[in-house]
Amino acid sequence: MNKQNRTIVHRLPFYYGWVIVGMAAWAVFLSGPGQTYSVSIFIDAYVEEFGWSRSLVSGLYSGATFASGLLMIYMGRMVDRFGQRWMSVAAGTMLGIACLINSWIMGPIMLLLGFFMIRLFGQGVMELVPNTLVPQWFEKKRGRAFAYMEVGGFVSSAALPPLNVWLIAQFGWDGAWQFWALILLVTYVPFALLLIRNRPEDYGLEPDTGQTLHRKNEETAVAKEPDTTAEASAKNDWTLQQAMRSCTFWGVLFCIGVPALVNTGLTFHMVSILGEQGLSRGESAFILSMMAMISFPVSFMAGFMIERLSVHRLFAFVFVLEAVALLSLLFTTSFAGAAAFGILRGVAGGFGTICIAMIIPTFFGRTHLGSLKGAGMTTTVIASSLGPLPFGLAFDWFGGYSEILIVTLVLPLLAMIVAWKNPAPHSAEPA
Repeated sequence: MNKQNRTIVHRLPFYYGWVIVGMAAWAVFLSGPGQTYSVSIFIDAYVEEFGWSRSLVSGLYSGATFASGLLMIYMGRMVDRFGQRWMSVAAGTMLGIACLINSWIMGPIMLLLGFFMIRLFGQGVMELVPNTLVPQWFEKKRGRAFAYMEVGGFVSSAALPPLNVWLIAQFGWDGAWQFWALILLVTYVPFALLLIRNRPEDYGLEPDTGQTLHRKNEETAVAKEPDTTAEASAKNDWTLQQAMRSCTFWGVLFCIGVPALVNTGLTFHMVSILGEQGLSRGESAFILSMMAMISFPVSFMAGFMIERLSVHRLFAFVFVLEAVALLSLLFTTSFAGAAAFGILRGVAGGFGTICIAMIIPTFFGRTHLGSLKGAGMTTTVIASSLGPLPFGLAFDWFGGYSEILIVTLVLPLLAMIVAWKNPAPHSAEPA
């Protein structure tokens, strides 16, 4: 380790991990251009300008998302190999380039390429890296650290829909994409290079406090503190190969995948779904923003609760809320009904985001977190790729969304059962 790196990490009057959380929050915010809540605002503009059907745009989006998802497990291995700092710089740079490519779209092939790149580097790597970085710096305070990190995600999902509406109105859809390219390349990439560091142990520090390792070891020799973490039994570190032999891991992946599939399908077509109830594009964008505004304070409560409660039981509660939200959307006939759906989705999102962030490092450790989270992100991205197309086909075939909403309701109900029956594993199986 060089002297400059030690100075950056040690000279602050507070634990450097909170700087890491701040950068992670900014990364999650700037993953927004690759997230469905942002892309959904562009869909009507594409349909209007190019005359494409919703099934075509949905199919391109689903195909691009699926293809990007296949690469996420390799992105996770690259995080383990090269570290979060350099992967952050690469992700921010490539997402900026992807936004520029999206501003040059002239046909379906370019749209497919643009969707692929923003999904790979936006929804994918720009979320993967922060979710592997924060657990390296926090263990007992991991829940609250994730809650603060997710502020970036909630602000992003609240701000980007109405901001994109305004940008498109003022500068066109191409100008909106160029705006996000500039923001990424100017405000994220250089600061990621300057401020992000991979692990506290690389600088002689203990996670959570910044206490020096040799001092911590001396205190532990005198009196070993009891571990109050809810899933202390999962302290050992699993490799991806070990985890894949565990039924628990596959249960976790299923529970991670269901919200990605359901919520991506809903969000991608939210303007159209609510438009059937007479809501304008601006009102639909407000509902999307309202979900994030509600999720924001709920996530703080969830972040502190999850440090003391079983992650899988809290996750099961999330799916109950998801199911009730779908039912409310199915019977929505007014703006008030849409607002009720937004409130339910916001509460579910606040708890669900923290559960998804916490469950893999809590159950399987942090030594191989890049590979493990890479598998989780592969599931997330592939599942999200399966969401938009069925909704688009349902609209083209049936002229509405009632049928697909009824079918979709089955998924959170199944996930609720799986989550409730899927506690933390006790130990890693031999490699």
